[in-house]
Amino acid sequence: MVVLKSEAEIATMREAGRIVANTLAAVAAAARVGVRLIELDELAAGLIASGGAKPSFLNYHPAWAPIPYPGVLCLSVNDVVVHGIPGGRVLAEGDLLSIDCGAYVDGYHGDAAITVPVGQVDDAARRLADATDRALAAGIAAATVGARIGDISHAVETVARETGYGLPDGLGGHGVGKAMHEAPSVPNTGPAGSGMPLREGLVIAIEPMLLEGGGTRCRTLADGWTIATVDGSRAAHFEHTIAVTADGPVILTAP
Repeated sequence: MVVLKSEAEIATMREAGRIVANTLAAVAAAARVGVRLIELDELAAGLIASGGAKPSFLNYHPAWAPIPYPGVLCLSVNDVVVHGIPGGRVLAEGDLLSIDCGAYVDGYHGDAAITVPVGQVDDAARRLADATDRALAAGIAAATVGARIGDISHAVETVARETGYGLPDGLGGHGVGKAMHEAPSVPNTGPAGSGMPLREGLVIAIEPMLLEGGGTRCRTLADGWTIATVDGSRAAHFEHTIAVTADGPVILTAP
């Protein structure tokens, strides 16, 4: 069931979103050559707590997962698309790191992601990240009252296809509220004019993931969480939680 949010609820989600945005910025600045992923996770844990929020991802246990999620962040490097578990991996020159963060305040969640270079990356990595960011912007711009979910999907897909990148099967955005993942599903592919109409008070996460190799197939690693490209090509991931309002889409996970 889709639950529309009141102005007060959206205001609370905006507070959660600011903490998410500030955490992402700090983690991105700390993502340097020689840093271990677990160090970035520990940094995020402290920042979320100091902001008066709690992490959305830690111990999250959907039905399909073999274990509760063990980290505060999802940290996905190079060919890992999403859900990379923070551990002892050391960041290296040229890595492409996706940082996904969720936090909640008074029971309401915010969820966002960015992809950042580690040290000097090649031009292809920068183009991939830039296209994914532009796909997110296009999806957000389409999230207006009276439009449909498919308009968001079509906007994201158009940017990906025009730039020659792939979109992973079965991965996309979602509603956000008292649960981190709520209805409706927000696919990254689909025809314009299809799906549920967008109404004022709808809060959703739009999150394109683009695959450098141009394919759609991914694989889940042995930990049951980490999703990586089948062909070993790199991926990028950007995400914002947004509210559909009479004045247009409002990004809740901005600084």
